[in-house]
Amino acid sequence: MDKPDRRYRAVVSSDWSECLSPNGPFDPISFTYPELAQELARIFTDYTGNRISLTHATAKIAGLMPQPFTSEQMDAYLDAGFATYTGVPDLIEWCLGKDILFMINTTGTQGYFQRVFAKRLLPPVPVVAANPLIRFEERGDPARFVHETLEIEDKPRSTEAVLQTWHVPRDKVVIMGDSGGDGPHFQWGAAIGAYLVGNMAKPSLKQYCDARGIIIHTCFGVSYAPGESRDASREQNVNFMELIDFIAKALDLGHS
Repeated sequence: MDKPDRRYRAVVSSDWSECLSPNGPFDPISFTYPELAQELARIFTDYTGNRISLTHATAKIAGLMPQPFTSEQMDAYLDAGFATYTGVPDLIEWCLGKDILFMINTTGTQGYFQRVFAKRLLPPVPVVAANPLIRFEERGDPARFVHETLEIEDKPRSTEAVLQTWHVPRDKVVIMGDSGGDGPHFQWGAAIGAYLVGNMAKPSLKQYCDARGIIIHTCFGVSYAPGESRDASREQNVNFMELIDFIAKALDLGHS
């Protein structure tokens, strides 16, 4: 993670799973243990739909795994299945090049991102707030993972802490998410005047926001109706570099 004396003029705080990547947070586990895939999918749907807490979800998953997850198992998954949506690495590079701190703020696991950065699969994102269900004792940049996501309510807390650490004004924030699991982050963002982007937005995010009078400023990519199945081919046709103009305008950066 960059030293706090680096100057950033804005923050983009984004979810990861099904928001910047087509992968789900528990895909490494279902890849390694296919027999758990159906139950893991149920758990994922329950907490992103705000029916159970993230703590409850991770406790159930920990009980399902026959042994601690290893870095070798994570590497095998990443070699076979790591993916982002089109243009996501370029968008991260663009933000960092414009002195915008790009932060991944996710319920995905720390261990996943530890190995992603060790294998140089993404640009060097300064901050990753993630869940410690899987994490590894390895060298790297531990300061990158100083924030943990134990509950979905931790997402706004982590973004707020980053704003304070790097002295970024509250009116220079973009928040991106896709599901009801991002609801508290969007609610906090709406209260401070952040620009809210629903990437591949699911009905659970729209329902959460509608119930609380939260306006999603931009729905980007595929926006799903209730009962509509995800369409991977349509999602991959979306180029995230097209978000640049929205971000530049929202943050009043002038010409992108």
